[in-house]
Amino acid sequence: MAETLPLFPLGTVLMPGASLPLHIFEPRYRQLTVDLVTGAVPDKEFGVVAVREGWAPDEDGIAGLHTVGCTAELRDVRRLPDGRFDLVTRGARRFRLLDVDEESKPYLMGSVEFLPDTEAPVADGMTQMLTAAARAAHRRYCDTAWKTGDWSEPDADLEPDTLPHVLAADCLLPIGDRQSLLEQTSPVERLRMVRALLARETGLLSQLRAVPAPITTFAVETSAN
Repeated sequence: MAETLPLFPLGTVLMPGASLPLHIFEPRYRQLTVDLVTGAVPDKEFGVVAVREGWAPDEDGIAGLHTVGCTAELRDVRRLPDGRFDLVTRGARRFRLLDVDEESKPYLMGSVEFLPDTEAPVADGMTQMLTAAARAAHRRYCDTAWKTGDWSEPDADLEPDTLPHVLAADCLLPIGDRQSLLEQTSPVERLRMVRALLARETGLLSQLRAVPAPITTFAVETSAN
């Protein structure tokens, strides 16, 4: 059944289990933060959706947004003297965006349905092999991209369904790849995808000494947040 969530459009893709720090200064998102803290928004949870490259959600509505996003759980908030906020959030549940309400609140509200996996992860030999391969691909990427001490191994007890999202969140993947990974509802396929994506990016980085960035990295921002 459809539920209602506040929306925070961003130029990135939030993954379940991944941390997302936010610096809040635009008035409508200051109001969202107050509503989260005071309980006006239940469960301290809001939806993060990626903005389509070349689109602006304020002008294009739902057409300017990817239709699969991830909820962000508010973990910590610090109010600054001038009224801005620094937030610590963590990705939680995937959802499909059905409609956008631009009128009822200062910020966007979305009608959503939550998007569970189509199958449960199975602790078999194939899953273990793919898990080890994905971790190894992540290790090679980080060894190539980051300096020693700038990254760490994901927790050893991460479940196979969560691991691909956490591995991807630690790396500079193009937004389209991150979105495809978010939309994948098979845990086994996610493991295959993230291993292949990280292997590709490691090869590019080794040859070019550069990490691809989405086009929006170089665009003029369409929103203060």
